[in-house]
Amino acid sequence: MKAAVINQYGQVRDVVRVTDVPVPAVGPRDVLIEVRAAGVNPVDHLIVKGFLSTGEPSRPLVIGNELAGVVTQVGAEASRFAVGDEVFSRVDPRVGGAFAEYVAVDESLVAAKPSRLTFEEAASLPLVALTALQALTEQADVRSGTRVLIHGGAGGVGSAAVQIAKQLGAEVVATAGSGSVELVRELGADRVIDYRTEKFEEVVSDVDVVLDTIGGETQERSFGVLKSGGTLVSIVAIPDAEAKRAQWNVEASSFFMRPQGEQLAHLAGLVESGQLRPIVETVFPLDEASEALQKVERGGARGKTVISVRR
Repeated sequence: MKAAVINQYGQVRDVVRVTDVPVPAVGPRDVLIEVRAAGVNPVDHLIVKGFLSTGEPSRPLVIGNELAGVVTQVGAEASRFAVGDEVFSRVDPRVGGAFAEYVAVDESLVAAKPSRLTFEEAASLPLVALTALQALTEQADVRSGTRVLIHGGAGGVGSAAVQIAKQLGAEVVATAGSGSVELVRELGADRVIDYRTEKFEEVVSDVDVVLDTIGGETQERSFGVLKSGGTLVSIVAIPDAEAKRAQWNVEASSFFMRPQGEQLAHLAGLVESGQLRPIVETVFPLDEASEALQKVERGGARGKTVISVRR
């Protein structure tokens, strides 16, 4: 099968290659999925560069972390899916393998694909939507009446978080670039701040929860808009969270989402009911996996970049 692989860590343009590799073996609890599309995320180019590893890959490493496709084989102990089912998944991050024509995934990490979505749309959701859901409901306690500030409201995680926070009943304030303000408003944000023309800390205060997808100076400025006892959750690192807690009397945490099939099924239900929609910006063919990764590496996207594996 064709797959995007690396044999060593390095810059995306130098080490990512599309080549032939064996179809993965199917474990007893796995389903083998014929991949139709795969989502591209910042974590993918970090993996390529070796930032999340302690040593060189011991074999050609198939990259990619989320996908949508069709079940073609079921392991002996797997019972949740049948051959022919259309599914989507955030794969085990220790395994990867989504940028390929086939991938074997433990059935606990898989959910039925929302019928109203294309494979490309479905492939764009698992990682970002699970990240947003877990950040808002597990790292924070967002519910009806919670006031939430979401940075990067037009990005992959941000666009999902705006919609999920509204579904939870929150009042949502989001930051976005000038060209994305209307999009983020359409997703449900009660107020959208154009970060190019306004400083959010000058127009927003008394926020219960900040979801930080940016880091750096944006994160630093965010502590001052939280209520006493508020919560900042970041998908990037928080420098010295204990010091921030002492200085601002707020909770601060960063986290890395975990794959979870049941939560993914819940998110699929939100899609089917019209409460969550994916934002796909660009679709690349598998042969251009390196170009897709480089686009995500440059940042500034509206929604997601997706690789179309089979049409």
